[in-house]
Amino acid sequence: PLPGSAYELKDYRRAKVQKMGYVYFSPDKSYYSVPYRYIGKETTIHYTGSVVEIYYHQKRIALHRRHTEKGSYNTNREHLSSTHKYYSDWSPEFFKRKAARHGDHVLSCVEAILAKGDYPEIGYKRAMGVIQLHKAYGAERLDNACKRALQADAATYMRIRNILKNNLDKSSLFYRDLEEDKSHIPDHGNIRGASAYQ
Repeated sequence: PLPGSAYELKDYRRAKVQKMGYVYFSPDKSYYSVPYRYIGKETTIHYTGSVVEIYYHQKRIALHRRHTEKGSYNTNREHLSSTHKYYSDWSPEFFKRKAARHGDHVLSCVEAILAKGDYPEIGYKRAMGVIQLHKAYGAERLDNACKRALQADAATYMRIRNILKNNLDKSSLFYRDLEEDKSHIPDHGNIRGASAYQ
């Protein structure tokens, strides 16, 4: 009998298994989990329009349905092990200590990110991403960006990075005056108030 589905072309990529137990799949800019014992190993990704397979030394170690959503984490629960030796130094307390060095708002954002994660490994990676932003922007700007993200109830890595990238963490004179409950118009003798127009 003929195959029940149409033939799909297969393509290949190479990827190293990251510390959190995922390979980065560059065509979709997404992540796929593999069994934790392959952390640090070089793998080959075989993929079609619908399936992603990960091979190590010609042996298939993971099979996932392909999701083209950018930045998505595709997880098989059996692949993850937070107690594995590679995570011995990674814990919520570890990330909170690192975040606290850069400000109270950074700490609050990291706590929010860790609380939201479906899997600890994903939360750890996102928390590390936020903390690492201090290298490019400095601790003070990172803390200000986290403050804005918290005010908008959007404590995510992407939102914080965009605030920094677009300089939205730098309060303008107008916004600073509003925060201090002062007029943004300077006092001057030639400026008339409402009483001049009665």
